[in-house]
Amino acid sequence: MSTFTIFLVLIMIVAFLLVVVIMVQNPKGGGLSSSFGGGGGAQIGGVQKTSDFLDKSTWTLATIMLALILFSNVFIMGGNTVQSKTFDESAIPAVPTTETPAPATTDPAE
Repeated sequence: MSTFTIFLVLIMIVAFLLVVVIMVQNPKGGGLSSSFGGGGGAQIGGVQKTSDFLDKSTWTLATIMLALILFSNVFIMGGNTVQSKTFDESAIPAVPTTETPAPATTDPAE
């Protein structure tokens, strides 16, 4: 299994978990739910702790995802042993130059 595949699988798992955690959270701004009667302000004791856990989970998963993306970029680019000839100046063939004679200039003073 290559490094690229490992990072890809880990990023997909974290992305899926991040989507699930975000979808489980209750909206805090009210929005449409408050206008339809869903904006009851009373929270039962355990709901606040669940909300804190989901908030911390969101930030943790987002940080892990950012770190995985950055590390995957570093490791994938650093582990590349084959260099591209696009940026290798020695691989660019020399363009043959042909000397063209300078056009004869006529001196108007002659």
